[in-house]
Amino acid sequence: MKKIIYIVVMLPFLLFSQDNITGKILDAYDKTREIGLAGANVYWQGTEVGTVTDIDGNFSLSYKPEYRKLIISYVGFKTDTLWVNAPKKIKHWLQPSDNLDAVMVKSRKQTTAKSYYKSANVINVSSAELLKAACCNLSESFETNPSIDVNFADAMTGTRQIKMLGLTTPYILIATENIPSIRGASQAYGLSFIPGTWVESIQITKGAGSVVNGFESIAGQINAELVKPSTDDKLFVNLYGASSERLELNTHINTKVSDKWHTGLYIHGNTHKGEHDVNDDGFLDMPKFNQINLMNRWQYTDTEKGFVSFVNLKFLNDEKQMGELDFNPDTDKLTTNNWGGEINTKRYEISTKFGYVNPEIPWQSLGVQTAYSSHIQDSYFGLNTYDITHNSLYANAIYNSIISDSRHKIKTGISYTYDHYDEFVNAGSLEADFERTENSVGAFFEYSFDNLELFNLTAGVRVDHHNLLGEFITPRVHARYSPWSKSAFRASFGRGKRSANIFTENQQLFSTSRQINILDTGGSVYGLDPEIAWNYGVSYLQGFNLFGRKADITLDYYKTDFKNQIVVDWETPTEINFYNLDGKSFANSFQAELNYNVFEHVDLRMAYKFYDVKTDYNSGRLERPLTPKHRFFTNIGYETEHNETKLDFWKFDATFNWLSDQRYANTSANPTQYQLPERTPTVATLNAQITRVFSPKFEVYLGGENITNLRQSNPILGAEDPFGANFDSTFVYGPIFGSMYYAGLRFKLR
Repeated sequence: MKKIIYIVVMLPFLLFSQDNITGKILDAYDKTREIGLAGANVYWQGTEVGTVTDIDGNFSLSYKPEYRKLIISYVGFKTDTLWVNAPKKIKHWLQPSDNLDAVMVKSRKQTTAKSYYKSANVINVSSAELLKAACCNLSESFETNPSIDVNFADAMTGTRQIKMLGLTTPYILIATENIPSIRGASQAYGLSFIPGTWVESIQITKGAGSVVNGFESIAGQINAELVKPSTDDKLFVNLYGASSERLELNTHINTKVSDKWHTGLYIHGNTHKGEHDVNDDGFLDMPKFNQINLMNRWQYTDTEKGFVSFVNLKFLNDEKQMGELDFNPDTDKLTTNNWGGEINTKRYEISTKFGYVNPEIPWQSLGVQTAYSSHIQDSYFGLNTYDITHNSLYANAIYNSIISDSRHKIKTGISYTYDHYDEFVNAGSLEADFERTENSVGAFFEYSFDNLELFNLTAGVRVDHHNLLGEFITPRVHARYSPWSKSAFRASFGRGKRSANIFTENQQLFSTSRQINILDTGGSVYGLDPEIAWNYGVSYLQGFNLFGRKADITLDYYKTDFKNQIVVDWETPTEINFYNLDGKSFANSFQAELNYNVFEHVDLRMAYKFYDVKTDYNSGRLERPLTPKHRFFTNIGYETEHNETKLDFWKFDATFNWLSDQRYANTSANPTQYQLPERTPTVATLNAQITRVFSPKFEVYLGGENITNLRQSNPILGAEDPFGANFDSTFVYGPIFGSMYYAGLRFKLR
């Protein structure tokens, strides 16, 4: 194994490369901000040698003496031709086109973009898309995106869980600036620990992700890029208030320390003290909470020497109280006076990113990522106690280069992960300490072939040694073929492996009276085996003009096939059983999506999604509970006409979701009064927001969630007897609170 890791790491250093040019393509509209153009085409005239700029506008391209004319093009901008007679670094500003049609296209640039040129099926969500909703934290950032499903995990904690391809967050690698961040102890509530205003953009990768980011991803990857002190506003204030009595304040303060150093202080606070019981079941419809979230971010940039680095220091204190209206934690904690609970979390993080681009050999670069976090959660749910401490260390070193020319790119490196878990569980008849240490070291190699116009291929493999999961290989492949204009056929496959954290990933179980049973004992984690799955996917993207307006359609199908899975079995009403899969478990997902610029300043997004998610339980093959087979999605946005040199306009946005009925876990063994039907009703919700932009410095917004006032009338089973055998708050299929309205303002100083 050591020889294999050595070969994987050293292979690129044995390969020779030729001369290259590198550079950055920027928007000339505001040269002071140096806004990179992502997705600009850069190619040598008369050849098939070209590339596409990355999200920051950077590119690298091979050079030969016979190459003379470099073509740079981007929709809505003038196409430029540069004469190049030697390999060098280029910084070039593209001018907006004077052509009326081009200007019109530029003004309707999609806030959610899909590339026609990348091999992976990646959806880029910009900051403009995030502003279409209140977007108070990352879990609320996907309301206008049809690829991600958002629902409440239970009727107590108010926690929103997300799903991709029919699978929940443990099967999605969620990263912050490509450093895995929502994992381990933070799986249940971690999405609410990343404020929406801190997020600059989100990249959603469907299916097998990159081997560079690790071996745990199964259904896909979500990466959140944070705002950068050098380009963020000098001062940013976002004040938010909701009819639910939720208040939130976000403040960014950024300072230029020197020509190379920038720093930012990011302050987030939110609170909810209101007591709401719309359905009159005696329980809070949403918990009381307080959260303080701080980040100090440092950025160092030396473009001449090729260095860039970030240092992030974070602190979080999150407190939640849930339960009956009469619950008082000072007198009722862990008693039968009134049912209630608290979830108190403290989290400390430090992360660094270091990047170096060799000025003499610009196609070679080195990146080093490190992160340390300490996550401490003390919580109780009625008479059940769950505490967890998770200390984590992550390091990843990545080397980038090319083979022969820029069409052949490689990435290689090594990574190390350390996790120490200390859990205490006291629930029913189970009272135990679970303590373990996981560490892994791995090496990866990824090759990309980019013919730009016709074909792309990204093939990667990583080899890991894990102290509990053993030694294993993770392959992943993405390919794109474009036989005609504005088309992209994609295919992918890959393998993922992970150890399941059964308690922290299923914390809703503690808000029940169910007995917890672990039915297998021979595995390395809780007596259970690691989860292993293969993901296969195909997709087709086609751009076209409809009645003279820009449109595109996407069709994709993905299949996740588990070779082993930790089955979370809710089918016995008074128990929750964990055991290794014996049989089949799979998740099939089909999605059709249309994006259409209906009229000038009016954009329409429509999608249909079908899920077939089934598992072989001890009682037979069944649909995964609370997973709708069908979903219809529509989002429409409108902006009034405005002059981009003097912002003063209105923005309107509305999102409609319809979910088909969903299967309830079996309750037939309950007494009659605690039995539920086999399936839920359908769910239809409407969200809308109006924003008034007065100037580049100031705007206000007003919105509503669940405007149709849909409510699940009895989300808690056995609410009248919370300490009885049939109490269960996990049968949640839709909104509990009903309509919620909010208002806010944003103030910026450049």
